[in-house]
Amino acid sequence: MTRRDFINSTSASYASLLAWGMLHPAPASALDLPANGKGRDGKGRKVIVLGAGLAGMTTAYELGKLGYDCTVLEARSRSGGRVWTVRGGTKETELAGGTPQTCSFENGLYFNGGAARIPHHHQITLQYCRELGVPLEIFNGANESAYLYNEGGTGDLANRRMRISDYHFDMRGYTSELLAKALDQSSLDQQLTKEDVEKLIDFLKNEGDLNTAHLYKGTNRRGYKAKSDPGAGQTPGTQTDPYGLTDLLRSGFMQPVFYNVGDYAYEQQATLLQPVGGMDAIPKALEKKLTGKILFNAPVSELRKTENGVRVVYQKDGKPVEITGEFCVCTLPLPMLKNLESDLSGTVKRAADFVPYMKTGKIGLQFKRRFWEEDDGIYGGISRTNMDINQIWYPSFGLQGKKGVLIGYYNFYSRAEAIGALPVAEREKMALAQGGKIHPQYPSEFENSFSLAWHRLPYSGGGWATYDDATRKKYYATLLEPDGNIYFAGEHTTYLTAWMAGAFTSARRTVEALHARVGEYTKK
Repeated sequence: MTRRDFINSTSASYASLLAWGMLHPAPASALDLPANGKGRDGKGRKVIVLGAGLAGMTTAYELGKLGYDCTVLEARSRSGGRVWTVRGGTKETELAGGTPQTCSFENGLYFNGGAARIPHHHQITLQYCRELGVPLEIFNGANESAYLYNEGGTGDLANRRMRISDYHFDMRGYTSELLAKALDQSSLDQQLTKEDVEKLIDFLKNEGDLNTAHLYKGTNRRGYKAKSDPGAGQTPGTQTDPYGLTDLLRSGFMQPVFYNVGDYAYEQQATLLQPVGGMDAIPKALEKKLTGKILFNAPVSELRKTENGVRVVYQKDGKPVEITGEFCVCTLPLPMLKNLESDLSGTVKRAADFVPYMKTGKIGLQFKRRFWEEDDGIYGGISRTNMDINQIWYPSFGLQGKKGVLIGYYNFYSRAEAIGALPVAEREKMALAQGGKIHPQYPSEFENSFSLAWHRLPYSGGGWATYDDATRKKYYATLLEPDGNIYFAGEHTTYLTAWMAGAFTSARRTVEALHARVGEYTKK
């Protein structure tokens, strides 16, 4: 049987892949939650869910399967929360006198302002995409053809762009050469046998593409000089020359901004995926499952405990409206929770006050043509720099189209705070000036932009919760337990902060806890 016949005969089905051990089992659905004596005994029980982000909608969706009557209150006019795709017509005005923006990207162009990728090992996210019928495509996160750029470095490589592949292959070659020399000098005899040394040197020759003298003199892995690729007839191609080891060491590319990212981070290792047409396909699919259950433009102002459950006050058309229920599941980001009038416990209030959120921002830049593909051969991936823009993301969709949108910066902490404080026009100016050092095509090809700072967006307060060991030890456990009949969910109640999987897993955990409690009531 050929490989093609084998694939066709099995259709590479989900069940087959599970059987072969090539996939982890998908998480159970809410219908498979631990038995609580009555099965779908949520019928008729009223639950108020605060927030129509992924955590809130997933909570309502799974509780709905179990018979609960859920009402979701959402302050915005859209679902998704921090899962937000910016496209033509998108409108937003930031806090503190922010300039109103209306996105003018052409039809079919967009960028994901919040969540932007799905790791292959986030099985719960993939399971919900499968269950909700959300088609996925590859997100190219690590592209060796993208660039590194170190502003203000020393040596011959300062203030000039370098292909990521050139840096990696040259450093791999020189490191392999140095280790091979050490082995040749028998300096590791105490640790390795002669046979082991021979095998390791053989590995290093292949890994670093060393010559017969165990020296690194360049490699065809890093490509060929311009207009000298291998071709027909007598055209073998001319390899590019390697950079010197000293120049590489002085380049500054050992800084964390260049290294602790990309495929070095567990969550960003290939394969990464994204929904076809934008990340908001996921919240939109959940929203369809909750037709009639979500009240938009309904910011919550008050959260109270009652003798029989909870009471929530929200604003609708400028007037306060009161709603009661047996339970509440609060998925609001903690910066929003601390602004509510409530009688939550002191420990919950302290957690809302003191768990910090990431300051982060992005800008989408529309260009007349996809010069990064046409001129630089970059299809997806990320260029990295120590400048304020931090990184440039290239779209993994619409390849070889006429126009395109780059993420012109994606930054964090003090840089994001400083850039977020700039007027919208100044953010654009800065992104074009710094990005133009990597791509000189910027000035002639640029058309328009849309920028955002998550810590300045209404109803967000930041990108995601950022725990350190002390903060997690002091406040985290409080958010995992109900405060009376009020439960909490959201990425801030997980170890997967900043990821959609955090929202999904938190929702499932809360549904299980609430449903098990109802079962205990029923038994009594």
